[in-house]
Amino acid sequence: MLTKSFQSSRKDIVLAENISFFYVRGHRLLDGISFSLAEGDILTILGPNGSGKSTLLDCVCGISPLKGGRVSVCGESVSSLSPVELARRVGYVPQLHAPAFDFPVRDYVVMGRAPYLGLLEAPGRREYEMTDAALESMGIAHLARKLCSEISGGERQQVQIARALVQEPKVILLDEPTSHLDYGNQIKVLKLVADLSDRGVTVILTTHVPDHPILLDGKVGVLDGKGGMRTGSVSEIIDERSLRDMYSVDLRLIYIEEMQRTACVIGKLSGAQGFAEKMLEV
Repeated sequence: MLTKSFQSSRKDIVLAENISFFYVRGHRLLDGISFSLAEGDILTILGPNGSGKSTLLDCVCGISPLKGGRVSVCGESVSSLSPVELARRVGYVPQLHAPAFDFPVRDYVVMGRAPYLGLLEAPGRREYEMTDAALESMGIAHLARKLCSEISGGERQQVQIARALVQEPKVILLDEPTSHLDYGNQIKVLKLVADLSDRGVTVILTTHVPDHPILLDGKVGVLDGKGGMRTGSVSEIIDERSLRDMYSVDLRLIYIEEMQRTACVIGKLSGAQGFAEKMLEV
């Protein structure tokens, strides 16, 4: 496992109370969801496509206004915080974001310090030192002088995370942070999440990979596609039946002695060829 257990005596940093969200004339995408997270907690959110994972993150950081309930960060309602106050508490990394202007990577990442600078104040030596440290920690210091348009989608995703790091928030929201990364960089991001947790940063991330909450060994939230979410520990929430129902795939949770962890595996794709042939016949 990548993380260690945290004592329950730590104060709540994120508190979601009976929150609901729906689009105009739409069904309730989120309906009565509640959870609490302390310093250093990790909440990994699983759910099928369209179940509301990204929307839930948007609600936590105030991008999507709630239709019911309340979200507070560090004891204050998100709806009552100014954009600057919220940015000092919450960092948000969307699935994939293209900057509106073609900045060099280093200048784009340093913008994460904007909530701490005065009007028209330029970043100084300390801000750029923090930026260089964030790029180094992500292993992307070699991208510093490249334009954001010159890097790949996966590299841009890592740049987004570096920008959130220099923001020094109490909470970081990561929407499918490994979706555009190769396997090695996926593990690097998971290790970064574990390190942030050790440093007392509260992290909420979404993923489609059942192995991720198992590796991180924090809290898990499973959206059911009907507006509800079950939340608890990995042992309470992750089981073969719930994963089969979620993904409509025959799978197994197997403990691997050599790796000292449980892994989610599927069987041989024996029916794949026949399925492809049927599709070509249509």
